[in-house]
Amino acid sequence: MTSLQDRLVDGAYALGWSTVKKLPEPVAVRLGRTIADLTWKKRGKGVQRLESNYARVVPDATPQRLAELSKAGMRSYLRYWMESFRLPAWSQERVANGLEIKDVHRLTDGIASDRGVILALPHMANWDLAGAWVTTGLKTPFTTVAERLKPESLYDRFVAYREGLGMEVLPHSGGTAFGTLARRLRDGGLVCLVAERDLSASGVEVEFFGEATRMPAGPALLAQQTGAILLPVTLWYDDSPVMRGQVHPPVEVPESGTRAEKTSAMTQALADAFATGIADHPEDWHMLQRLWLKDLDPGKTPQESTAQDPEKRTP
Repeated sequence: MTSLQDRLVDGAYALGWSTVKKLPEPVAVRLGRTIADLTWKKRGKGVQRLESNYARVVPDATPQRLAELSKAGMRSYLRYWMESFRLPAWSQERVANGLEIKDVHRLTDGIASDRGVILALPHMANWDLAGAWVTTGLKTPFTTVAERLKPESLYDRFVAYREGLGMEVLPHSGGTAFGTLARRLRDGGLVCLVAERDLSASGVEVEFFGEATRMPAGPALLAQQTGAILLPVTLWYDDSPVMRGQVHPPVEVPESGTRAEKTSAMTQALADAFATGIADHPEDWHMLQRLWLKDLDPGKTPQESTAQDPEKRTP
């Protein structure tokens, strides 16, 4: 049975998609900034977690600098939501002009090679806009994976939203996603995966900003199994309405080593690429959850520890 809280959450998202997309863009921008600033002033657990994560990224930052970063981070986070609520109403021209990306030839050459391409990115700026830009600007469909949300109706809303942007969305649970992704890649297709957080037992331990965390093994395993090109991508905002991005050099499969050793080395290379982009634009990294292993509660599983976070995940 759906709880009252679940119904309220689902209703809030439904209101966002039905109402915000009708607002003029300047009004939506001001609304997002106002909500961000009010949320930041309340200093809730999500804001505190964001600030503590930024302290890892900018270890020499003063308390004042961390406060400035977390305020800018909340504004970036709410910009993501305001844009996402409005994306279904954007014209194809607005979407196509909504992103400028450095070294995009690495992506377009990879698509043209028919080897298959895996784009791996962290939760930076607006990954949904980046996806819509790929389907609209590059005229290239792709497949992605979504974690099942509660309530189920909210998960269905996100799937319908992303499918409406031209994405094929697979459920993360159920065990069939990996095989489907591999088939798409063998057919020369494109797969996009948000890939900087996996605190489950199957996550690969990496060093990230000098401390241990776990990231998903999927991108590295898919590249090994299918021969697809693995490309890290980072995104950020500036003061313009256009989002910016960078396609980093491909992560190659090591020539020697066991499967586990290759997966570890490739996932560490992804983490290093993500760290480069996040260090340059920390305020656009929307990590309001626990990430580093040191932050997990002693005696609890990663799932139990992260379940306490006010933002269990960013969809």
